[in-house]
Formats: sequence, structure tokens, C-alpha cells
Amino acid sequence: MEITDTPPAELQQVRISVDGTKASVQIGGVDYSHVISGYTIHQQAGHAPDLVLQCAQGRTSPDFDGYARVSIGVPYEPGPAAAHFLAAIDAGLLEKAALARPDMDGGPHGFTKAVLAQLQQWALGEFDQAQESS
Repeated sequence: MEITDTPPAELQQVRISVDGTKASVQIGGVDYSHVISGYTIHQQAGHAPDLVLQCAQGRTSPDFDGYARVSIGVPYEPGPAAAHFLAAIDAGLLEKAALARPDMDGGPHGFTKAVLAQLQQWALGEFDQAQESS
């Protein structure tokens, strides 16, 4: 999903009914179910919900043509999450793990590349048991 920083859209009356296998999506009293392949609803406490519609490719109607965004996203800032992750890293363990990497080369910036690769691996939750036990 693309995040936008456009001004909030005017609130629309939305009704979604699900019968177990299919959903009916109405916006402002108009049924768009036949042109929608999916939808996402997100709501934070105290705020109006955001609805993003994914339109079925090649399907249009006289009332609707193309992609619709009924919601506004907030740009994701990875800085705080990255700072929290890095603050939890043991420098000695990182150095040891980076030096033990089989993909570490002796070329320019080889150690820095190994450190970054190790941090990426840890950020993805991939932990090498052999490195942890030594």
C-alpha cells in the first residue's frame, strides 16, 4: 500500500456487509462490490477509520473508474524503531558475529559490510545458533 501525505479526504458513509465468503461494499449508498478485489480498514483510537479499496483490474462502472483511495496514510518513520533495535545490540556480540560471517571478505569496507549484513539478519529475526552459543 502506498502511503500518502495528502490532506484528509471528506468522510464518506461506508457500509460493508460480509456473508461469510463475499463482501458488499457501499460508499455513499453506491455499491462498488463488482469493481473491488479487496479492501483494508485501519483505525486508531479516537480517529475516523481509513478505508483503502483495491480495484479489480479491468473492471469499471459508470460511477467509478480506476483506483480509489478513501483514506489517508501517515508516512512511516523507521528512525525510532531502528534506534530502539540498535540500542539493544551488544557491541561485542555484534563484532564477534560479523567477524565469523562466512561472507565477510577482505576487500574495501569488508568489515562494515559484514556488520551491516549481520544487523539486517538480526533485524529479520534470523539468529545463528552456533554464533549465540559461542
